[in-house]
Amino acid sequence: MLSPERQFEIIKRGAVEIISEGDLLKKLERSCKNNSPLRIKAGFDPTAPDIHLGHTVLLEKMRQFQELGHEVTFLIGDFTGMIGDPTGKSETRKILTSEEVLKNAETYKTQVYKVLDPVKTVIRFNSEWLGKMSAIEVARLGAFETVARMLERDDFKKRFRNRQPISILEFYYPLFQAYDSVALKADVELGGTDQKFNLLMGRSMQKATGMEEQVVLMMPLLEGLDGVNKMSKSLGNYIGINEPAVEYSGGELTGMFKKVMLIPPSLVVRYFELLSRISLEELNELRDAQEKGKLDDYSAKKRLAMELVTRYHGKEEAEKAKAAYEERHEQKHALPTNIVVAHLKELKPTVNKELSVAGYSLPHIMKDTEISASASQAMSLIKQKGVKVDGETVTDPNLLLQAGEHIIQVGKKKIIKIILPSV
Repeated sequence: MLSPERQFEIIKRGAVEIISEGDLLKKLERSCKNNSPLRIKAGFDPTAPDIHLGHTVLLEKMRQFQELGHEVTFLIGDFTGMIGDPTGKSETRKILTSEEVLKNAETYKTQVYKVLDPVKTVIRFNSEWLGKMSAIEVARLGAFETVARMLERDDFKKRFRNRQPISILEFYYPLFQAYDSVALKADVELGGTDQKFNLLMGRSMQKATGMEEQVVLMMPLLEGLDGVNKMSKSLGNYIGINEPAVEYSGGELTGMFKKVMLIPPSLVVRYFELLSRISLEELNELRDAQEKGKLDDYSAKKRLAMELVTRYHGKEEAEKAKAAYEERHEQKHALPTNIVVAHLKELKPTVNKELSVAGYSLPHIMKDTEISASASQAMSLIKQKGVKVDGETVTDPNLLLQAGEHIIQVGKKKIIKIILPSV
């Protein structure tokens, strides 16, 4: 078993917040001293049948705990799934039937083993204890928190302020999730940043029942292919782990490999941090190269695509997908003979305050390099799908390019290569 300090360094990778870091280190020290694994818990409500890469952020962290010798429980919320987590919702969710939940749960079980070690994974269903509670036991859970505390949650607060309905059942959801931590005697609970309220309630309930409080480790919500919103099937910005490595739809190449290649350059290192299994040292090298504007985004994305497709489909399928992608798209990255190289050292970056994103405005780059007569004309060309960046057609007139090399093309003859400094 690795030293507590080294384990802590690995576990902290990609985490947004740990409550508390001191408690986690103490638990790791005790685990090493007594040669007893920590009990790690992460819950998933099977409200949808398919898992995408956004879901695997937590799964990858669970796998890290497994490799460090700890006991990991993949908790399927078949009981709470029939209620629906109200986190981030602006209205009361539709209650799923037990048949729908169990069908989705079976799909989950087959998918998670693509990340987790099946030998080292304990799968539990929270109906094992929540479904057996008597009416008085369920009622007593309500005594652990006040209505005022529940209304501190942003989603509940907004709905209350807007006079939108909040069911009592929704108030019980975080209480049920907290009781899961009591039932499993969890040492560490993992969750997304949007789950903070629920995760902390687990600590409170454990303390109230005389148990040692669990450590809460929160992972970020992975942005989807649009580079802005969290990865979501409903938004169409997701990469499903069951998607084929490569496929053709209407003559167009698609599939997992192609989708990974569509990751915005600004998110390449973030994807490596949260999804890749490269070492911390390699990750730091990539981050350093990105910060200095020296990261070859295209090569980095191909490396990540190969790793992810190999993980979910095998080496042979990954090689086929790579060959297909290169056949269709590699020529787009070859430098044309009529290229103009433009070093825009004096160009000032733009900050999108709403999205907290900094970069270089594509329309202004096109104007300054005279590939378009004006920024407004550039925006019009972009809206008409007449502009390509690094071989891909762009449609967002407000696109901000990140540091590094880019090839911008308007039509067949106007092609420039730009080198943007670090923001």
